[in-house]
Formats: sequence, structure tokens, C-alpha cells
Amino acid sequence: MRTIAITGNIGSGKSYVCGLFKQLGIPVFDSDYEAKQLYYRPEVREKIVERFGAEIYHEDGTLDRSRLAGCVFSDACALGYVESVLYPVLNGWFAEWAELQDAPYVLYESALIFEKHLESMFEAVIVVAASEPTRIRRVMTRDHCTEEQVRSRMAMQWPQSEKLNKADFVVIHEEDDEDEALKEQILRIHSVIAGM
Repeated sequence: MRTIAITGNIGSGKSYVCGLFKQLGIPVFDSDYEAKQLYYRPEVREKIVERFGAEIYHEDGTLDRSRLAGCVFSDACALGYVESVLYPVLNGWFAEWAELQDAPYVLYESALIFEKHLESMFEAVIVVAASEPTRIRRVMTRDHCTEEQVRSRMAMQWPQSEKLNKADFVVIHEEDDEDEALKEQILRIHSVIAGM
């Protein structure tokens, strides 16, 4: 199965673009969502409890996300540990999932393809881009937060310009509504990848 990564900085409209690919029949693996589900796999849960203690899970068995966030954001080693547990399982699950799909290719959606040096796993990388004011406005509206909070989150990602330099394909997503130019970009990219 041909695997393509799709990435973009916060507020770029990556999820919206993925929705348009889905309309073309292209399966999309949402790595953020899938990673969150992995905490409930026995082999992952065991290692997380071993490192952070049983209280990292609530009594009902759900993950205490705020407690875990407090651990990993204050300790780079803790973050590294969590990633070392999750990524091998996530990548294995993606490979299994991809083989079950019936499409010309599949998309792996992640904001951190380049930051985590995952690009070599894929045949190509699509970067979804938008101007900084557009990205800030979208996130403020979506998450009900301040510009300062958005900028602090943006600072944790590579600059958009660096991602664009490494992209195989670029989707410019400036408009928020049904944009014919956006659909044309996606159709063009889709036809190239499907014919690779």
C-alpha cells in the first residue's frame, strides 16, 4: 500500500483538507486519535504504569490526561519515554491498518512529521499551509484561547517555511468555506499520487 504523510502547523486546516481527501475515497489515519487509544492496550498501559505509577489511570480505567501532561511537559525524559513506548506500537498499527485499506494510497495525518523525523516512512509528504494571521484566528476561534496561547503552541512546531521547503506537495488553505481553488489543488495532488 502506498503511504503518504499529510502535515501542517496548528491552524493550517489540515483536518479539513483530510476530509476532502476522504470524499475522494482516500482513507486517513488520524495519528493523534489513534495514539490516544493506545494507552488502553495492555502492553502500553503496563509500561506507562511502570514509569508513572498506577494513579496515572483513574479508578474507572481511563487515562488521567492532565496528570500525564503535567509529567511530560515538565520533564523531557518523561516525554521521550512515552514516545518510545507509543511510536513503535503506533507505527505497527498503522502498517496493519494500511494493508487492510482498498484505495490507491492512504494518508497518515500528523502535525509532527518533520519534528519527529518520520518523513522517511512515507513515499511523499503533503504540507497544508495558511498565513500566520489565518492560523492564529482559526485556533483562537476553535479553542477559545488568546493569541499569546496560540503563539506559544506554534513555537513548539517547526516554522511553516521549513516544512514547505521539505514538502513533496503543498496545499494552500487560506479560505474557511467551500473553496473551489482548494478542491482543485487536492484533485491535482490526488491524480499525481494515484498515478505514481
